[in-house]
Amino acid sequence: MCTGTAAAFAISAFHPERTFDWALENVLVFCFLATMIATYRGFPFSDLSYLLIFLFLSLHEWGAHYKYSDVPLGEWMKPWLHTQRNHYDRVIHFGFGLMLSYPMQEICIRVLRVTGRWRYYLPIECTLACSAAYEMMEAGMASILSPQRGEEFVGMQGDVWDSQKDMFMAGLGSVVAMLIVFAIRKARAAVEPEHEPEYAAQEH
Repeated sequence: MCTGTAAAFAISAFHPERTFDWALENVLVFCFLATMIATYRGFPFSDLSYLLIFLFLSLHEWGAHYKYSDVPLGEWMKPWLHTQRNHYDRVIHFGFGLMLSYPMQEICIRVLRVTGRWRYYLPIECTLACSAAYEMMEAGMASILSPQRGEEFVGMQGDVWDSQKDMFMAGLGSVVAMLIVFAIRKARAAVEPEHEPEYAAQEH
């Protein structure tokens, strides 16, 4: 997993469309990875969480390499969605909620000791909070950069409701993820009543 992550960064960093924008897009990623490394011994995630994190980072690095408003997948999607806007950033925000809600749930269960419905509700709240914090950080960076560079970094592409739509997509992805987790656990509990999730068993 570490090798795959390093490869994704290396490929993304090789002649990106704009080096400065690539670096900006990855500031939080570098901080996130440094935190994961520093806390690995005290809080190792489950294998599934590491896989989900890896998949999300790989998709993010594709966006950082091309600049989100120019990613080929978003260009291919234009005819399907009947739009002139590159919607790859929406895909990534949805993916943030879809892929990172499960790791967030691990933290809620193992650190906060939440049970019952809270284990499904809190990851959604955390996703929305992180998404809102990111949008505020983007707005702050846009106010520091030149107007043109700022708008490119934020990726509004002329949409004044871009931030709200991004947060909605992240929240929607989180809701979908928690519904999937709930359905799987309910089905597994019916077959194996005593079954515990892998990461919960690590605590015993």
